[in-house]
Amino acid sequence: MSGSNVAPTPTKRHTRLEDALAVLIGTLIIALGVSLFSQAGLLTGSTAGIAFLLSYTTSLNFGEAFFLINIPFYLIAIRHIGWEFTLKTFASVFCLSFFSDVTPRLVSFASVQPVYAAVIGGFLMGVGFLMLFRHDASLGGINILSRFLADKYGWSIGKFQMLVDLIILSSSLFIVDMSLVAISVIGSVALNMIIAVNHKPGRYLGNVSI
Repeated sequence: MSGSNVAPTPTKRHTRLEDALAVLIGTLIIALGVSLFSQAGLLTGSTAGIAFLLSYTTSLNFGEAFFLINIPFYLIAIRHIGWEFTLKTFASVFCLSFFSDVTPRLVSFASVQPVYAAVIGGFLMGVGFLMLFRHDASLGGINILSRFLADKYGWSIGKFQMLVDLIILSSSLFIVDMSLVAISVIGSVALNMIIAVNHKPGRYLGNVSI
């Protein structure tokens, strides 16, 4: 029989323990990337970037803005993606919020070159996001919208998020120093490059049941 007629063998679904470990490890990795960005005074994109901009321009703090932004996206997740994904996303958001607060107390950098922080921090966050995506989870907000568009229309998650991040970072030109915004763009490209290269709809079969 020709090899071209052989269908790929689907793999078993991830276990609950595997999902929990992916959420734990993925958010720990993202938190380290966030710490690098923060140490260098860089900005982030996605929902966190929007929350930062709102905290700079309104009376809301980051936590309040992040929570409010996520509400409509959770409704999208429940309706179009499912409760399992939504609950994993809730857990991921909670873990990242906690680890982002704890990590600076455990790791500090005496000196961080901003471009290095942008590239390495972006790669770290991209790897963390990839782990969450492959275990049917996200960090809410834009991540939920990008997952929905990828599942329904086949859009590239990495390319869509890169576009959104560039819009957010462009908007921040009115608030922060232009040089930091320019370096933050490098970080955004590094982050989304990891996702665009490694997350292709239909290629990863880790969540396919048999």
